[in-house]
Amino acid sequence: MDALFAKADAIRPISKRRRTASSKDGHRSKKPSASKPQGESSSASNDLTLTSVVVNTKLPKSLRDKSPPTESVPQYKHIANKKLRAQLTRQSAQTARSKALVKDAELLLAEDAGLVQVEGDMEKTWRVGQSEVVQAAGEEAARGRKEWTLDGGPYRARYTRNGRHLAVVGRKGHVATFDWQTGTLHSELQLRETCRDITFLHDHSHYAVAQQKYVFIYDRDGVELHRLKSHVEPTRLEFLPYHWLLVSVGNPGYLKYQDTSTGQLVVEHRTKLGACTTMTQNLHNAVIHLGHQNGTVTLWTPNLPHPAVRLLAHLGPVVGVSVDPSTGGRYMATSGQDGTVKVWDCRNWKGAVRTWQTRGGGADVEWSQRGVLAVASGGSVNTYAKPAIQTPFSGAAPPPLYLTHPIPHRPLTSLRFCPFQDILTVGHSAGLSSVLVPGSGEPNFDSSEADPFENKRARREKEVKSLLDKIQPDMITLDPEFVGSLAPPPKLTTAVDDKSDIPYARLPRFERLKVSGKADETEETDGDDNDGSDEEGEGKKSKLSKAEKEKNKMRGKNKSLKRYLRKQRKNVIDPKAVAVRDRLAKQREERKRAIEEAKGNVQTEKSSALDRFKRSS
Repeated sequence: MDALFAKADAIRPISKRRRTASSKDGHRSKKPSASKPQGESSSASNDLTLTSVVVNTKLPKSLRDKSPPTESVPQYKHIANKKLRAQLTRQSAQTARSKALVKDAELLLAEDAGLVQVEGDMEKTWRVGQSEVVQAAGEEAARGRKEWTLDGGPYRARYTRNGRHLAVVGRKGHVATFDWQTGTLHSELQLRETCRDITFLHDHSHYAVAQQKYVFIYDRDGVELHRLKSHVEPTRLEFLPYHWLLVSVGNPGYLKYQDTSTGQLVVEHRTKLGACTTMTQNLHNAVIHLGHQNGTVTLWTPNLPHPAVRLLAHLGPVVGVSVDPSTGGRYMATSGQDGTVKVWDCRNWKGAVRTWQTRGGGADVEWSQRGVLAVASGGSVNTYAKPAIQTPFSGAAPPPLYLTHPIPHRPLTSLRFCPFQDILTVGHSAGLSSVLVPGSGEPNFDSSEADPFENKRARREKEVKSLLDKIQPDMITLDPEFVGSLAPPPKLTTAVDDKSDIPYARLPRFERLKVSGKADETEETDGDDNDGSDEEGEGKKSKLSKAEKEKNKMRGKNKSLKRYLRKQRKNVIDPKAVAVRDRLAKQREERKRAIEEAKGNVQTEKSSALDRFKRSS
């Protein structure tokens, strides 16, 4: 075999091979080298095994020639300047090389996530059980189907952004964080008090737990680092990774933002809607969605003291809220205590896109990275795939069911999709259950955003860069495209100070005089000086009649100093006032012409083709 590789000359770059005319039997022939006899080369070219090795053998990218093929790079031989010609050739080569790399990258992202497909119309995907999915899946994917039996439930779970680490918390105080793929346990705590929620911070090295009275922050080894006393009786936690904000809402009804990089409490909002047990974030614009006990869903930002959007979603308490990340936060799913599930369009809020009823009451809802909606109702978990759940439908019929899995351990408290994996983790009273949902996870990841295979050094670099690129809380808006957009062009205003667009007739008297060039600016200064009189003077002024007030207003009008100032202002030309006067004169002329045309005194002249050559006055 080594001799075949040596004869094929497979270690040479492909771009340096010279092709000759093909032989009669359709196989490529190699040009004989000077060091080999002619007969040996011709016999080697007719060997079918050798030619197959030559065609199908390639070098790794690191050993290939980095220079692009000459036919794809434009030539600049017509340029006499040697330096400019070399620079243009270098830029063209770099562009061709970049295009080749982009093409290779696109080949990696060509395949889409595959859903479960059936052969005929009589078969249904929801009839496929987890045992069949595990048998059909690969060995690595089948490892995601697990059952964790734990005491101290019901449990809630939370994954890191890269989907590598998992944190679980029990209602009775059992907290654990571990790498679920390798089974490495990071920390395990028995807090012996009520714990309601858990979330990771920027990575798996820190996590926050919503305990009975306050929010506590622990490191990877389970050592308590901070006790946030400002977060009283928290029920739900969220972390905004691009803003480094820990958000909590609790029984008092206050929504609080804590900056984890500086330790300051950024803002707290009083929702005025009582205790809140449902919260999620929109990954597209970092807006917090809250579900309240009176059936309303509110959207909050740090820079507004009131909700940006307030929506009456259900007639009873809201128990589940989730936002679809696959569509850029356009759709929101809510579930009520009465078992109603609704899908909303976040662009118009004109009504529910789809509404249906579930059995066994309402529970949590969760969207996956690829737009698969999971709904926990009663003792089962149902999943729905696109585009049925986003297609407007006036009736109350449920959309086509994708997969279902019965879980007898009630209540079902939480649903979490694992990022970049087809795994749905369900928290219940007996522990945790991981269900395989093919096509729910994103198959392609961006290593600059979330890398499931990052090492210790990459994690440190990512932490430093994310801290340097931290976004300020004031930039959180419903429309993130507003940031960086240009302001609309200002309109021509009649006011001299250009502060507002007010018609000339509605301007104050002093502004009208200022536009007309007749204002005496010394009147206000003298008026201010006269206002500083004693109390007796003010009492006398209040008793004066209207005629006496007018007389006093004109007093001192013809002082020598004011006459001098008026003479000096006659030669002052204000360009703003001149522009406004010209505009008013033009409007008066147009008004007079319109009146004359309406009376029939003036006939409008018909425009001709030669009017465009006339000089404009």
